[in-house]
Amino acid sequence: MKTMFRVLLALFMVLAGLNHFREPQPYVAMMPPMLPAPLALVYLSGIAEAVLGLGLLHARTRRLAAWGLILLFVAVFPANINMAVHHIPLGDHPVPTWALWARLPLQAVLILWAYWFTRPDADAPARVSVASASR
Repeated sequence: MKTMFRVLLALFMVLAGLNHFREPQPYVAMMPPMLPAPLALVYLSGIAEAVLGLGLLHARTRRLAAWGLILLFVAVFPANINMAVHHIPLGDHPVPTWALWARLPLQAVLILWAYWFTRPDADAPARVSVASASR
């Protein structure tokens, strides 16, 4: 089951990241005005989302990618707050006020979801360090 949720989050992140390039304007609009170069930040976050999503799919990069996603979710939180406070639509699609505010706790869900993949899988063999094995 954990594998299915990991693949689902990876797919979600890759598609969301690619969407930053397909339609950057809604993401630019939600950027807090104090941040410089909003379009560049949108592209950078899109790259990060896609790369980190792909990183979840590989055992060697899974933990690092999950920690990276946690940092990314924290980093984009001000944009979500800005969107809710200023009632910014998603492109041409107005969003109900309740939905804008409901997105904020969703960040905590995404953080917890990514955190799950920083933990070893239950069926993964335990790693024994050389130092502890020699005792």
